[in-house]
Amino acid sequence: MSQLLTSPRGAGAASDGPSLTPASPHRPQLDPTAELAKAGSENFTVASRLLPRPVRADLLAVYGFARFVDDLGDLAAGDRLAQLEWAEAELERALSGRASHPVFAAAGELAGRLGTGREPFARLIAANRQDQVVTRYADIGELLAYCELSANPVGRLVLAVFGRSGEKLTAWSDAICTGLQLVEHWQDVAEDHAAGRVYLPLEDLARFGVGEEELASAPASPALRRLLAFECGRARRLLESGRPLVAALSGAGRIAVAGFLGGGLAQLDAISAARYDVLSAPVKASKAAVALASGRELWRALSPGPALTRRRASGESR
Repeated sequence: MSQLLTSPRGAGAASDGPSLTPASPHRPQLDPTAELAKAGSENFTVASRLLPRPVRADLLAVYGFARFVDDLGDLAAGDRLAQLEWAEAELERALSGRASHPVFAAAGELAGRLGTGREPFARLIAANRQDQVVTRYADIGELLAYCELSANPVGRLVLAVFGRSGEKLTAWSDAICTGLQLVEHWQDVAEDHAAGRVYLPLEDLARFGVGEEELASAPASPALRRLLAFECGRARRLLESGRPLVAALSGAGRIAVAGFLGGGLAQLDAISAARYDVLSAPVKASKAAVALASGRELWRALSPGPALTRRRASGESR
């Protein structure tokens, strides 16, 4: 995202929100301006200069909220569960126009204007609460259930920004968002392990003969590389299964989703080019690679096959 969000504080707010000075451990100490700036520098840029300014502002509200809540769960000092409880209470205040924190005020305004309600925002908070108590996943089913909280709500909010909904569109969006979440986990294996979390399913670690100690030992072992190749293939199939969404949308929506999808596929290509060694050095697709992959998705959406997808999806809610 390319812009910082400026949002007025709600009148008569009752929240005990974030401060830049030491306070109760129940109050997050994160700087909202810094958090929104960070949201603008994520791997998969969502508000390119090709998108209209109002759309960029709405996407920034979505991703600013997701980034802020993520950092409460990952970086905040003190009692993170208590701070996430504060976030849930502040969300309730936001939905009634009483939030004092600009990130939540923007989310509340967006939810009211687009009619999304509290659920997608509450699920993002729930995902971070789960991160405080669940550090391992037995199998891919458990991990995909986590993605239902941590990733898919973002895509559903993005669809709402573009005025679209419907069963098919939502299923394609969920596939892309889950795929992107998996890509993030696979590129951040060492970082997550250092934080005490392992998102690689335990069933798959056992199947490929990978011990947890290998997740922090660079360079990646041959067994870990084979496991990551398998997991990246799984992520790629999810992303590609959501590809019809690009063709089903139009205008700014198509541009944005092509960017998400292209960014994820480019990152998978970068991990492959590194021979699945994500431990020796950070692996990140170049801006040129992301732009090229995104352009390919836009071009693909214009081909005859996706045109049929557009016609079939025309019955979905607008």
